[in-house]
Amino acid sequence: MKLSLNWLRDYVDVDLPPAELKRILLDATAEVESYELIGAEWDPERIRVAEVLAVEPHPNADRLRLVTVDAGSGRQQVVCGAPNVAAGQKVAFATEGATLIDGHTGEPMKLKLRPIRGVDSAGMVLSEKELGLSEDHEGILVLPAEARIGRPLVEELGDVVFDISTWANRADLLGVLGFAREVSTLTGAPLREPDRTYSESATKVDDRISVTVEAPDLCRRFTASVIEGVTVGPSPAWMQERLLRLGMRPINNVVDITNYVMLETGQPLHAFDYDLVRGRRIVARRARPGERLQTLDGADRELDPEMLVICDGEGPVGVAGIMGGGNSEVSDRTTTVLLEVANFKAGSIRRSSGILKLRTEASLRFEKGIGPEMAEYAQRRALHLFERLTGGKVARGLVDVFPGKQPQRTIILEGARIEQVLGIAVPVDEVRRILGGLGFGCHHLPLDRYSVQPPYWRPDVEIPDDVIEDIGRIYGYDKLPATMLRGNLPPVEPRPVEETRESLRDLMVAAGFQEIITYTLTETAKLARVVEPSDALRMAPLAVVNPVAAQHTYLRTSMRPSLLETYAANRRHHDGPLRLFEVGFEYLPTEADLPHERTVICALLGGARETRWGRGGGDRLDFYDAKGAVESVFDRLGITPAMAPASVHGLLDGHTAEVAAGRERVGVVAQVHPVTARAFDIDEPVFLVELWVEDIARAVPPRPEYTPPSRFPEVRQDIALLVDAAIPAGRVLQLVRNHRSGSVMLQADVFDEYRGEGVPAGKKSLAVSIRYQAPDRTLTDDDVAKIQAGLLKRLEKELGATLRGG
Repeated sequence: MKLSLNWLRDYVDVDLPPAELKRILLDATAEVESYELIGAEWDPERIRVAEVLAVEPHPNADRLRLVTVDAGSGRQQVVCGAPNVAAGQKVAFATEGATLIDGHTGEPMKLKLRPIRGVDSAGMVLSEKELGLSEDHEGILVLPAEARIGRPLVEELGDVVFDISTWANRADLLGVLGFAREVSTLTGAPLREPDRTYSESATKVDDRISVTVEAPDLCRRFTASVIEGVTVGPSPAWMQERLLRLGMRPINNVVDITNYVMLETGQPLHAFDYDLVRGRRIVARRARPGERLQTLDGADRELDPEMLVICDGEGPVGVAGIMGGGNSEVSDRTTTVLLEVANFKAGSIRRSSGILKLRTEASLRFEKGIGPEMAEYAQRRALHLFERLTGGKVARGLVDVFPGKQPQRTIILEGARIEQVLGIAVPVDEVRRILGGLGFGCHHLPLDRYSVQPPYWRPDVEIPDDVIEDIGRIYGYDKLPATMLRGNLPPVEPRPVEETRESLRDLMVAAGFQEIITYTLTETAKLARVVEPSDALRMAPLAVVNPVAAQHTYLRTSMRPSLLETYAANRRHHDGPLRLFEVGFEYLPTEADLPHERTVICALLGGARETRWGRGGGDRLDFYDAKGAVESVFDRLGITPAMAPASVHGLLDGHTAEVAAGRERVGVVAQVHPVTARAFDIDEPVFLVELWVEDIARAVPPRPEYTPPSRFPEVRQDIALLVDAAIPAGRVLQLVRNHRSGSVMLQADVFDEYRGEGVPAGKKSLAVSIRYQAPDRTLTDDDVAKIQAGLLKRLEKELGATLRGG
């Protein structure tokens, strides 16, 4: 929204500097982004208002004239080539040294006097382009007749235009009058309403036009008037100037009046050529299937059955609240105007505008919600201007169809509530002054209560706290006392799932994975590649109502497809190792309306391992890299994971393990089945880690276990064990780590597995590195030998393991 200070001053006296006005509006009303000073570069001593006293031919040039002007310091003669200069005009006159815009180059220049075709010129009568007001250089700028001779032009035409961001529910602030009301209340200056008086002809408007509203749920009010004997032509310079300042292009006096009143009041209007309205009737209804309309911008548009359209006796002549049709457009031949001022449902206009991909100044205002009573106000203001500027005669009365009329709203406001919300007590007189200035009805009742009637242009005010917001912002937030917080801060509410999720995110990054973010929407064909067909839950995903694309139709029930797609896309551009992960949701259908959003961490890794110089080319990442990443992450969480063979659809048997924490299954680590990988254009081994955050959160200990480090050195020994090939290495490690001999603790890792020559069939050799450490002494060789002998006996008894070569 652009706001002209000169226009604002029509309704309220403002003597504040622009920076100060910006500050008070920013503090109380809306966000002022910036402001532009128009005429700041006009020298008040060298550029003034002058009167043209005489115009005579130039003795040496047919296209030039000698113009005598008076700028308050006597008669002066200038040479002028403008075709529109005439005696009696008020013009902008510059003397030597004034900084202007060169009419030919568009660059700034300083005026220097010189003879023109042998005649001295005392200065220059200026065009709009030379003043930087527009690109018009065809003629001089003619000022209003009431402009005072000798007055600096900056005082006559200078202005300040503010660029303001308004709130989504304040349609009244999309009009100059709305800001005038705010400034009046903030400064105490009286508000002057625009003139809405006009005379009426003997012709009754009801005899010229009828209005029917067939969709009262979408059209809450429709007013219409008829103006006869209209002369279409340019609007006056002052109106054109104001429209241009606020970013609208002048067209003709009829269209300019509708735009002017819209910018003034915030209420859109539309003018029809009455003679082009078929059947002399207007109908507001929903569009019918297959109907089309060519709008004023020349586009042929298909209408949706839920759109509200304005029709005459034969069909659509406009899309309600958005744009009129070309079949009833006002032109130079128009002599009778039908003026529509209506009120439409905000949501309907917003929907129609989105479908048509057409945002206009009118739709922008209707979308924010305009009070239906504003229609009559804007109608009468426009009729005043029609009578004044077009020479037209207004037919007697208004056609006013008002199906959405509501009784006057009353809000009971407790004085104690004001103090509770704002933290201070606002005096009664101040409350009444503020609300009265903003247009509210306000009566103070016994027991410190207020009966408040919101004005019709403020449909956003619905509850007592809305009224308190207006009181607080006008009274001044700077008057609220700064106080320390009282009482104790509430305890932090535990959020174990969110905390575990963020910890896992950090730990995955620390393990060398890169985080990605993928779409939560997918298609069933992709889910079918990774989900077992018999899985009724995951193969029945929830569909979105209005998908943006066919491949984004369903909420994903598995994150694997999006990870595999991303892996394949990155592999096409990267030869080295890939480690990708995502923290996201699986949307599992439930009997309720909303799905269960299951938090999952899904990761993939594959490719050639880095060499010592950080480049690819080494041996390939494998299952044990994925398993090691899981163990590393769980170790940092204080969880001891257990892994067991599993069979999962889409994963390779024999290379798939479920991950458990205690009795809770918390994830899976596996190689993706080659068939599944090829379905996503992956032709290399790729390994999956999937961790279920909600289950992991239940297994995280409230505080990690801690054992003080021993002050005594550890003893390391490597042994090779022969075990059945079917026994997982994890079971061997678990037994070794749990073995106790007094206070001595054992740690173990498998560093090699061998099957082949020298190892009996059905057996495998596990090379285990064991570390022995006591908290109270240094272990001797005899101590270690005794502990190892006991360990080997236990291994043989429980797992059938024997020492290889023993």
